[in-house]
Order: sequence, then C-alpha cells, then structure tokens
Amino acid sequence: MPEKQYRTLSEAIEGLRGRGYTRSFEVANGRLRVVETGTLVTPEEVKVREHHRFEGESNPDDMSVVYAVESGSGERGLIVDAFGAYANPALGDLLLRARHEDSG
Repeated sequence: MPEKQYRTLSEAIEGLRGRGYTRSFEVANGRLRVVETGTLVTPEEVKVREHHRFEGESNPDDMSVVYAVESGSGERGLIVDAFGAYANPALGDLLLRARHEDSG
C-alpha cells in the first residue's frame, strides 16, 4: 500500500496518529525514549516505517520532517525534527543506525 501524502506537518501527525502511531519518541542518552512510558530503545531496535518532509512555503526555516517509527516491542509513534541546518544531529545519528522500511 503506498504511503499517504500529507500537505502539512499537522495533517501528517494527525493522520499517522489515526493509523496507530500514538506514542512520542525523543533522543535520550544515545537512545530513543518513549515519552509516555519512559522506555529506552536502542536505534537498532527501531524500525522507521515511513517519513514525511515539509518545506516552509514562505520561510525556509520552517522545514521539518516527521518519522513514523516502531520499537522492537511494538510501540509505534512519531519523532518530529527540523530539516536541514536546524536538524538535531544526535537524532540524525540515531536514525542512521535504525532499520528503514520506508521508501522515501
């Protein structure tokens, strides 16, 4: 099934949450942490199922990307980051080590 195309970051977050990506993930001590539960997962335990990038129409500083991820234990959620110069390098390093099942 092809990925859904979203026009805005908020539309993507709403759509992905409706598809079961209900948790929020963040970088913590070289791992990803599930915000709601405090569970820490290594990048190798994470699958990036899909991602969507957005560019600010009037301001290039508004570039962002949302990743739909799943932990090895099945927790599904989102990671939102800036795109380009303002991206979080620690998150980028972690996601390079994750498994990617997305095609984008």
